[in-house]
Amino acid sequence: MTALKKLPIGIQTFSEIRQEGYLYVDKTPQVRQLVEQGKYYFLARPRRFGKSLLVSTLQALFEGRKELFSGLAIEPAWDWDSVYPVIKISFGGVARDLADMKQDVAAILRENQERLGISCPPEDDAGSCFKYLIRHAARKYGQKVVILVDEYDKLIVDNLDQPGVASQGREVLRDLYTTIKDSDEHVKFAFLTGVSKFSKVSVFSGLNNLEDISLNPTYATLCGYTQHDLETTFAAHLQGADMAQVRQWYNGYNFLGERVYNPFDILLFIKNDQRFENYWFATGTPSFLIKLIRQSNYYVPKLNNLHVSRELIDSFDIDNIRLEPLLFQTGYLTIKDSRQTDFGSEYRLGLPNREVSISFNDQIIRYLTDSSDVLPVKKELLASLRQQDLAQFDQTLRGLFASIPYNNYVNNTISSYEGYYASVIYAYLASLGLDLTAEDVTSKGRIDLSLRLDTAIYLIEFKVDGGGKALEQIRQRNYQQKYQGQGKPIYLIGIDFDSAERNLTAFDWEQVS
Repeated sequence: MTALKKLPIGIQTFSEIRQEGYLYVDKTPQVRQLVEQGKYYFLARPRRFGKSLLVSTLQALFEGRKELFSGLAIEPAWDWDSVYPVIKISFGGVARDLADMKQDVAAILRENQERLGISCPPEDDAGSCFKYLIRHAARKYGQKVVILVDEYDKLIVDNLDQPGVASQGREVLRDLYTTIKDSDEHVKFAFLTGVSKFSKVSVFSGLNNLEDISLNPTYATLCGYTQHDLETTFAAHLQGADMAQVRQWYNGYNFLGERVYNPFDILLFIKNDQRFENYWFATGTPSFLIKLIRQSNYYVPKLNNLHVSRELIDSFDIDNIRLEPLLFQTGYLTIKDSRQTDFGSEYRLGLPNREVSISFNDQIIRYLTDSSDVLPVKKELLASLRQQDLAQFDQTLRGLFASIPYNNYVNNTISSYEGYYASVIYAYLASLGLDLTAEDVTSKGRIDLSLRLDTAIYLIEFKVDGGGKALEQIRQRNYQQKYQGQGKPIYLIGIDFDSAERNLTAFDWEQVS
């Protein structure tokens, strides 16, 4: 029996993966296309998506390390006689003030000077040293320079919770990156990656010749694993796994091409004996995003069915941080589908998969309800829905709202209308990993919440201080027509809240065929 290849968990260096016999998904066909068809590129992807490995692969390629590419698609197609000097900028640690930022940049430039055998003049600032490195490396090695930047935005992203420091980071990076365009005649290829895309005007300034391939279908799978990768490269490792469940839990990231899996999830799923856990989510809590939701009193159900323009998710500025692009760029939302309109492209965003749906909504529940243990309520809600026990569903919801501390209501301005109540119920139901849609569009109007199980369909309407008229609205608008003919019972549920009592005052329902 052939031994399984080792899994490259946490290994981001291409040479180590190839020399030590770790499993590798061949991305070199796309890498070759990238190099042959352009010069300046920018790619944004969420954390743990393989950006650092991609940068390391490009470095080994331009340095002519042919032995590392033996058996890969690019080996017979690359000119191995041409070797290029590589300047690599990679931000590893966390810098929380201007002094640490400048120290990090200086250390990175020193490492490149040592590797290339070039010394910047002592009086040079970071931008001047970078320019000196580019020009003298081209002269010393007789070839144009390759510039690779990994996590270009780290000095900013790590400090979004302190805008003043983030702005200082922006200035440090601007001084560095604008050097690239000024040195165009000495540059062979430049590739920058990051988590977020900030306005080019604010970070890149004059570097307006970058081709942004973040939402280019050709490079949609440049980072991440495809379904084909799982069925071929990982076939032996995934033997016996419930592949439908694997797809529901970890697939779903869409960059306008084939949907991909987060590599970190798949590697940890295999290592942990194929147990379904929230591997990627656990590596970084979205505390800053939850803070933005709190500050803006965001209507949480919108996250399930958000319609946005390309402009909204394309980039944002430190001085005007919007929740939607940040959620998309960090991987908590993804593109569900897109369409062309008279005004350009429109995208429907939603949570990418079961892992994110469960974990992110658990975080939202804790913020909305001040609850440290959400599991008991989740179990009761799921059991009542599966058993079609509406009396238990009603009782669980009443107990839930009765347990929410008074301060959670008075600190939320959305508590004056159905937004707060709907957000709490939505977050709980979405954290169950079920198939649901907020503001579900029908020919008769919008259903506040539709919930689809294998055995039943639930259509829910919310009202605050509405005098028990929630169910009446569902009846009048005949919302169930959209779901009739599926051979499942359909339950219409009207939930009325009283803002003074801060709880359910009416829970009415009926079953229709």
